[in-house]
Amino acid sequence: MNDTARLFVAVDVPGGVREALAGWARSMVGSRDDLRLVASEALHLTLVFLGDRPMARVPAIDAALRAAVDGPVPLGLGDPLWLAPRRPHVLTVAVDDPAGALAALHRGVEDTLVGAGLHTREPRVFRPHVTVARVRRGARVTAAELPAPEPVRFSAEGLTLYRSRLGRSGAQYEALATVALPRPA
Repeated sequence: MNDTARLFVAVDVPGGVREALAGWARSMVGSRDDLRLVASEALHLTLVFLGDRPMARVPAIDAALRAAVDGPVPLGLGDPLWLAPRRPHVLTVAVDDPAGALAALHRGVEDTLVGAGLHTREPRVFRPHVTVARVRRGARVTAAELPAPEPVRFSAEGLTLYRSRLGRSGAQYEALATVALPRPA
């Protein structure tokens, strides 16, 4: 039995927002054969990618997440964003962080994980987004201008530690630990 897993921490997006994103993505992608839609139930906002970690570390990661949670995280949907811009491999929607709460949560989770020896700090700048479609293997896509989805404001519901299993039909995500985030007053 393999005792390591590919792990990441994600902010849970409410069901209604996931459905709105999935509907927008369907209308943008249509019948294109160069893009593969991400299933609505798999839409999430990756906060910290941990990579391969021993499964024995899951309880310590869960404890670190609980220690990092501070307050509500009000968010909004932003503009479409192709990543990487020169040779896109995913179509995403940026997530607006008007109060800076998401950036603070990201720093808090990363600092706690690094301090516990569970993670190495990412050198890249945190760019919050939800991936809605992936470029199919072998396809080349030009980053086209797209209309933004309807503006939606929402509050993040929780943090989840996910195990990712890659396969032919895309990634499968298994929730290993979830921490509820406080709701706004």
